[in-house]
Order: sequence, then structure tokens, then C-alpha cells
Amino acid sequence: MKKIAVLALQGAFAEHRKMLDKLGVESFEVRQRADWKQEKGGLIIPGGESTTMLKLLNELDLMESVRADIEQGLPVFGTCAGLILLARQVEGDILHRISTMDMHVCRNSYGRQLGSFFIEHPLEGIAHPIPMTFIRAPHIMSVGQGVEVLATVNNRIVAARQGKQLVTAFHPELNDDTAVHRLFLDMIG
Repeated sequence: MKKIAVLALQGAFAEHRKMLDKLGVESFEVRQRADWKQEKGGLIIPGGESTTMLKLLNELDLMESVRADIEQGLPVFGTCAGLILLARQVEGDILHRISTMDMHVCRNSYGRQLGSFFIEHPLEGIAHPIPMTFIRAPHIMSVGQGVEVLATVNNRIVAARQGKQLVTAFHPELNDDTAVHRLFLDMIG
């Protein structure tokens, strides 16, 4: 398998790399345009501050290349802020994002940092309930045609897949269970 690119502009990128290490998969950090030019089998966009990531993607001239590669079939896994960046529509937000996944998202739907929580819950395609850590997390309000809902918690969509795009509102990289990362790697093939 080719190395996995991990967007390392801000957020929990190191934790995603540790999960890939546990699975024996090589990865590299994308911090600038030259990094993006490396050969890759997929991309992980971590949780963090989506507005900051968006600003840096544009300033570093990465936005159009990332979008084009995803549109041409590069597998991508976005967690929390990554989910927001991949969404076609974000409630109350008109910013120009990656926007490759047909979903409408509400950001910070679980409130402030103090509203963060942990739950173990089923996710379609994984045989056991998985740990889900929500930190100021978004949720998916609705999905378009071709988007498969993988998990709903408290009547809110928190995981979905469209083609080779996978998103979670929670942070699987902050727990020991590698099942969600394995699911992404299986999507790559």
C-alpha cells in the first residue's frame, strides 16, 4: 500500500499517524505544496479548527490540488474539522471549502469544550461498538444521493461514506481502537 498523507496544518494529525503506525501503514505529513506532490494512497484530514485549516489550505496553495485529487478518486478520511472541510454545505457558512461530499453539516453542534463526551456505539461495517470521542463536534444534518449513513448518535448523523470518502464527527484517533482507520484502509483496497 502507498503511504497515507496526513494533513498536518493544525489539529490531531500526530494521533492519526500513530494509529496508522499501529496498523503497519506508512504515512507522511502534508505541511506545504511540495509535500502534496509525494505519491500517496489516501489522505486523512484531522480534527482541529476548520477555519484555521481552511485559511492555511488557501494560503499554502493546497486547496485546489487537494480538491482535484479527491474528485479524481483519491480516498480521504475526515474527522471532525475534516468532516466540515469536505462538506458541500455548512450551516450559516459560505466559505469556499474542499466541498467534495454531498452533505449539509452543523458545526459545533455539541456545544463548547465542556459539552464534549465519550460513548461506545455501533458503526456500519465494524463488527463491534467503537469508542467515539466528541469534542465540540459537528453533526451531519442531511446527506445527498450516494451518501451512506454509517452511524447516528442521539438522532444525529455522526459518520458517513460517499464513494472513497469517509467522515466522522468524532475522533477515533484519540482512542486505542483502530477499527475506523482499518475501515478507511479497506476502502483504499
